[in-house]
Amino acid sequence: MIKKYQLLPLFAGLTAIFCTGCSSAEKQISYEKQLLYFDTIIQLQFYANESGGELMEYCEQLCADYEKIFSRTDPDSELYKINHRTASSVEVSDEIADLIATGLMYYEISEGTFDITVAPLSDLWDFKSEDPSLPSETEITAALSHVNASSVSLNGNLLTFRDEHTMLDLGALVKGYAADHMKEYLTANGVTSGNLNLGGNVLTIGSKPDNTPWRIGIQMPFDSRGTLADVVEVSDQTVVSSGIYERYFEKDGIVYHHILDPHTGYPTNQDVWGVTIICDSSLTGDALSTTCLALGYERGRELIESLEDTEAIFILKGGEIKKTF
Repeated sequence: MIKKYQLLPLFAGLTAIFCTGCSSAEKQISYEKQLLYFDTIIQLQFYANESGGELMEYCEQLCADYEKIFSRTDPDSELYKINHRTASSVEVSDEIADLIATGLMYYEISEGTFDITVAPLSDLWDFKSEDPSLPSETEITAALSHVNASSVSLNGNLLTFRDEHTMLDLGALVKGYAADHMKEYLTANGVTSGNLNLGGNVLTIGSKPDNTPWRIGIQMPFDSRGTLADVVEVSDQTVVSSGIYERYFEKDGIVYHHILDPHTGYPTNQDVWGVTIICDSSLTGDALSTTCLALGYERGRELIESLEDTEAIFILKGGEIKKTF
């Protein structure tokens, strides 16, 4: 029997309330909105003057625009057209080029564990299905033959494929990319305090209006929603979590999750339930959280400790917590 687990979407809304308990210079309006993009719930909150409504509209439009660029399933999206190309080389947008360049960099850093060409495998492991099933060995072997990021090259905006069947999946990077660009826009327009939560990818703008750090809760894997493994305090940083508990199904007592191993074609089998990265860039946090989850605790910790201004919290199988700080 197969048990399927998936988060249910919530409805979006926009509220504006005055910040109380702030100094006169800090009196602004708190703008909040909940959206559904990138197959996840997005919760945006920031403090601004009366122009905050227009700023929020921009953030929502940015999400809509990025969905039209990066969606793997929308026939009108740029990524879909790239994956269904008729030539070996394609001229791509700056946004696609940015994420491919990042993906190829982490492919090298992770020694092939982080691979943006896993799309054929992602299609086999359909965790969104109402009735998920295990792919056959034959299907996995066939898909694996087209998973190899080293067969993709990027020269400026010219993307070249050596394998006509190679397809890209940039889903592990899109939320971080969107969050970073939202923050860049908001800070350029005077926002000094905010909290952007893109489905477990939290990016803070400055501190809270009372100058205290933002407190970000880290979900305990496989426990009821809201049960926290830890709480971190940050200001003007990002807290990005990835875990095998976010989207998975269970068959015959075995959990099959959505973090796939590009070497085996199956979900990664490591000693880690979840990884949280604390750093300055949400795109970096996205890439590192997935990479460290796939590498496992020892190799993941070694990677984090080799990087400046970057920390991690590892939740090992069974719930044990290990930190790099």
